Amino acid sequence: MPIPSEWDLTGKKAIITADSRGWTPYLAAALAEAGADVAVAGSESSDMTEAAAAVESHRRNAVAIPTDLTDSSSVQDMVTATVESLGGVDILVNNARAEFGKRFENVSEDEWDKYMDFTFKSMFLTCQAVGSQMLDQGSGHIVNIGSGLSQRGLWNSVAVCAAQGAIHQMTSSLALEWGRQGIRVNGVGAGWVTPEEPSEEDQRELLVRYLPSRRKGHPNDLAALVVYLSSDACDFVTGQTIFIDGGALAHA
Repeated sequence: MPIPSEWDLTGKKAIITADSRGWTPYLAAALAEAGADVAVAGSESSDMTEAAAAVESHRRNAVAIPTDLTDSSSVQDMVTATVESLGGVDILVNNARAEFGKRFENVSEDEWDKYMDFTFKSMFLTCQAVGSQMLDQGSGHIVNIGSGLSQRGLWNSVAVCAAQGAIHQMTSSLALEWGRQGIRVNGVGAGWVTPEEPSEEDQRELLVRYLPSRRKGHPNDLAALVVYLSSDACDFVTGQTIFIDGGALAHA
């Protein structure tokens, strides 16, 4: 991906959170290609290791830090380890998210709590822990990766839509709260994205026919925006969630 000079991240230190969807290696690689050193935080079952390898393939420093993203002590230890390993933290990309679909009346309290903890509480904890470091230094960029379900409903997805709405509002409010301290907080509203290569059968899928783009997205479709929102070029952009969804929200 060609990197405009204004988006150069050379010398910057980034944290990206990992899950098992397969997006993290692509987004971490984009940060590294732009010049950042990257710490990847996630569970042992996440794509953390692959993401760290992707960073190293661009000859940038990488560190994989096993982290329970739903536990405040574990998150704080991760931030401390990042600062010790990389020398600081300038960028936080909240990428971790769980997939979940179930009719609302059948969702158990335990399922609700686990989903909200991993998808939303994890962002609260990482924003708070990393943000404290950024407040001390008077600068930083936070990118919260959410989805278009913050703006539109979907059946079998009440928990997902509720979490995405919370992420959207936290992004806007946190940008207001920390804006005068030099911290930019923005979001990426992803559409239907998959790292898998499309097949001929996929092109006949009803969802694909619904999208104006006539295809699902790939994590690389998000990468350039993540780099831009992590760079000093976006100094006048904060509190925004920018949707990359193949035109899905144009139907709303």
